[in-house]
Amino acid sequence: MQLLRNLGMLALLLGLGAPALAAPPGLAGQLRQGGYVLLMRHASSPANPPDKALADPDNSADERQLDDKGRVTAQAMGEALRRLRIPLGPVFCSPAYRARQTVKLAGFGAPALAPELGDQGQSMMRITGGGPVIWLKNKVAETPPPGRNTLLVTHMPNITAAFPDSAAGLKDGETLVFKPDGHGHADLVARVAIEEWPQMMK
Repeated sequence: MQLLRNLGMLALLLGLGAPALAAPPGLAGQLRQGGYVLLMRHASSPANPPDKALADPDNSADERQLDDKGRVTAQAMGEALRRLRIPLGPVFCSPAYRARQTVKLAGFGAPALAPELGDQGQSMMRITGGGPVIWLKNKVAETPPPGRNTLLVTHMPNITAAFPDSAAGLKDGETLVFKPDGHGHADLVARVAIEEWPQMMK
């Protein structure tokens, strides 16, 4: 019932006339076997922090936070992954509030907060390289535990700096799905908009 309510709200937020999204064929079945790394941009968030009076109670530093669309799509994504029986192993998250909020609302458990996935206090500013980029590339190439998938939740500048060819036009909440080859590299196998996860259940 909660999933149906979320999907109804999602339809309203995205526009009732929007065409149905097509999930990559067979992707859910592949992910069900484990062995993939899901590199996700946090869910929809306004570019500026809220007024203090409008900040979430647990947003103690008055950081940027998810908007209504971000909250609903994060919840719907989490419910869809559980319904699709897609197993998650390690979950790594940016310390930024909007990223932690994405993980919390999706119900992905307590993540490991990784400074390398953070926005370095620069919000949407460009990241040019260095330690965070190397860390992210290595983590994406790291084979997950058997039968599990690794989830990384971060920001557009981080993804663009590490994977410029794959990140073009990446939207809020969108996920790049990589398959590590066990030899220090990973192949991009899919891009999944956050709204597509519930569509995979059809």
